[in-house]
Amino acid sequence: MIAAFAALPRAQKILLALLATLLLAAQVAQPYPEIALLQHIPTLAFLLASPWLLRRWPLSTTSLACIVAFLALHTLGGRYAYSNVPYDDWAHALTGTSLSDAFGWTRNHYDRLVHFAFGALSVVPVAEIARRWGGLTPRGAALTVLAWALATSCLYEIFEWLLTIVAAGETADRYNGQQGDIWDAQKDMALATLGAILLLPVLRRSR
Repeated sequence: MIAAFAALPRAQKILLALLATLLLAAQVAQPYPEIALLQHIPTLAFLLASPWLLRRWPLSTTSLACIVAFLALHTLGGRYAYSNVPYDDWAHALTGTSLSDAFGWTRNHYDRLVHFAFGALSVVPVAEIARRWGGLTPRGAALTVLAWALATSCLYEIFEWLLTIVAAGETADRYNGQQGDIWDAQKDMALATLGAILLLPVLRRSR
């Protein structure tokens, strides 16, 4: 893994190092240690596997930056079990008012942001993989992006549902983060798809 990491372009090594630093920082005075492992396993697995994966199937630095940006958002959310990301406190410290007061929110919406970002930040790397390694046309790559956003969001929501069945009640509730919204799964999938749709024009410009 060390040799594979050393062979990466400098910019990509910096991106992975920044993500690793953020992941370590998220464990300092961890407020929800009982679900921290569940939240951060995907990021840790990516960091361990990415040098080999990028050596075997290279990606552009832009694509890697999109993946790292999403995992950075996820890492921040995972630290606070998503439902407790203190963005209202941060906004109040900067502006004197909270986002919830400004927009009339009654729930924490950080998870909505991350689902939207998942769709938006998937566009460039998924399209690149579809075209470079799948040999698809630009239209085929765009359709693949939409299929990826829909299918992956659906599978994730199924995973959350299964977790609530298998895991202990409080742990499952904290990880799931529905916050009392019975349509949470549908809204999350819709936001991921919307993010992908809104960013699809990037492919046309970059082509």
